[in-house]
Amino acid sequence: MPSPMDGPWLDDAAGRLIRPYTVSGGRTRPTAALDLLSLVMATGTTPQTHLGPEHALALGLCHGPTSVAEISAHLRLPAVVTKVLLSDLVDCGAVTARAPRTHDTPTDRSLLEAVLDGLRRRL
Repeated sequence: MPSPMDGPWLDDAAGRLIRPYTVSGGRTRPTAALDLLSLVMATGTTPQTHLGPEHALALGLCHGPTSVAEISAHLRLPAVVTKVLLSDLVDCGAVTARAPRTHDTPTDRSLLEAVLDGLRRRL
């Protein structure tokens, strides 16, 4: 698979030749509610609208459930720019997004005690 760093918008010496705000069309707010831990997955639907090369790269990273943070890291783009790109893909039906699972009790006491017991046994 080609690296997202390959392409005409990057130069080995200079780095990124196109500024991130250009990639997102100057937009700073995604239309879809995406968290860094949201899982995004391709639907198999081909977008009917013309999207840029960054959209295609992002879509290529969504074969299985992938977090927004992971896609952002692979694209080497700021998270907000990645969220804008992914929300475009959500809007055209090319990907689905699922919010991260939250727990009612983020610090489960029994889990913390088990971790503490394990740490004590290692000492």
